[in-house]
Amino acid sequence: MNPKVDFYFNKAKKWQEELEQLRLIVLDCGLTEELKWGVPCYMFQKNNIVLIHVFKEYCALMFFKGALLNNADGILIQQTENVQAARQIRFTHVQEIIEMKALLKSYIFEAIEVEKSGLKMDLKKTSAFTVTEEFQHKLDQIPALKIAFEALTPGRQRAYLLHFSAPKQSKTRVARIEKCMQQILNGKGLND
Repeated sequence: MNPKVDFYFNKAKKWQEELEQLRLIVLDCGLTEELKWGVPCYMFQKNNIVLIHVFKEYCALMFFKGALLNNADGILIQQTENVQAARQIRFTHVQEIIEMKALLKSYIFEAIEVEKSGLKMDLKKTSAFTVTEEFQHKLDQIPALKIAFEALTPGRQRAYLLHFSAPKQSKTRVARIEKCMQQILNGKGLND
């Protein structure tokens, strides 16, 4: 156990027992515990394997390369349609975790083996994502915006493209683009 991560578990209110059980199970698999993105992250030889996170309705183990795992039990969930590699196992009660302990360990050990083998996901390229007409118009109109957008990391570009294409109405897409333009020009991602 990493003392730097203790505060996360101590501050939890709603999922306290569940988080404690998940932490013990993951640590029993020989992974290194760190705090990344404000949540407990577990690594094998400095490679991210799984993290623990909480939501309003559930807590979860999130496997970074979960799409590469054998999901014969059907418990790995794709959080949203835009998530490519990660998969979650969700919990709503501590008893579920206790009953699934051996199964959870098998998923963790499989995830470690996937990492050891060097398997990689074939992720969609940024070019496969839709550039809305409204954003394309701004990129054509403002060369500095196009340069700044192209200088962003592929992940940041995808986040913006997904954010801009989500609304059904053009005026909402335009409002989102206008709101984010300065951030793009500053070289920042959507959530930076």
